[in-house]
Amino acid sequence: MEFSHKPVLFDKTIEFLNVKQDGVYLDGTAGGGGHSAGILKKLGESGRLICTDQDPDAIRVLNERFENDERVTVVKSNFSEIPSVIKFLGIECLDGVLLDIGVSSYQLDCAERGFSYHNEAPLDMRMSKTGPTAADYVNSLSFSELVHILTMYGEEKFAKNIARAIERERAKTPINTTTQLAEIVKAAYPPSKRHDKHPARKTFQALRIFVNGELDRLSDGLDNAFSSLKIGGRLAVITFHSLEDRMVKQRMAKWCEGCVCPKDFPVCVCGRKPSAKLVNKKPVEAEPDETAENPRSRSAKLRCCERIRII
Repeated sequence: MEFSHKPVLFDKTIEFLNVKQDGVYLDGTAGGGGHSAGILKKLGESGRLICTDQDPDAIRVLNERFENDERVTVVKSNFSEIPSVIKFLGIECLDGVLLDIGVSSYQLDCAERGFSYHNEAPLDMRMSKTGPTAADYVNSLSFSELVHILTMYGEEKFAKNIARAIERERAKTPINTTTQLAEIVKAAYPPSKRHDKHPARKTFQALRIFVNGELDRLSDGLDNAFSSLKIGGRLAVITFHSLEDRMVKQRMAKWCEGCVCPKDFPVCVCGRKPSAKLVNKKPVEAEPDETAENPRSRSAKLRCCERIRII
């Protein structure tokens, strides 16, 4: 299967980045290169684009897609490592960074990657194809650890039921495939709740986030991306679930915050000034025509801020 990922909120994302012809931009989750191609169309001959991704399949496709464009540099790296990437490339700061967070269409549709509960496959879920798999964790974590992961990263109401079921089933035989786990979760769900959405949806989300350390990487990545921007540079972030969006919203609000003195102080004594301003106060969401064409865009939210001050 080719690495294809239909870029969501494409037009608004490119618009918000405000691409300058001679600018230097970084697509931190380049995937199949959809958004990257949009940035390149706006760049002039002196512009530069760095495409990073931790997935080796994505790196292969990006190298093939942009091999004849001297403006593009492809680097296998997680977006949380932006400062070290640009330092290695001899770049001081960036005019814009794009982060399209979460699992790609290719990773979901490629059954053998183990991200989807719809197809029989090894229970893998590693975006980088390195480190412990989801099966390793499912078969070794304690009851309390499983409950914590399902609750924290999946906001799963029936986490205890699912964790008990996993413990019970893995005592009989290792849980090594996606369909094994999906059936265990389904059986652990109350019968009246099994038809709302697929019962395994939140469990698979939680395990994927945990296996890949996604929220920790996102936290580091946001700070590192913002600190790598020059004044006037923009950070655009697309998220797909509430945990990610909440973190992005709060972090951007923090950068945009000025004086934090108590309201009854006659003058400011903290000296704090905003280091950013919001490009859009409310997140941009997909229009009906986009969600009809690409159902995965339904949960997408785009937030963007511009750096206005170096601390």
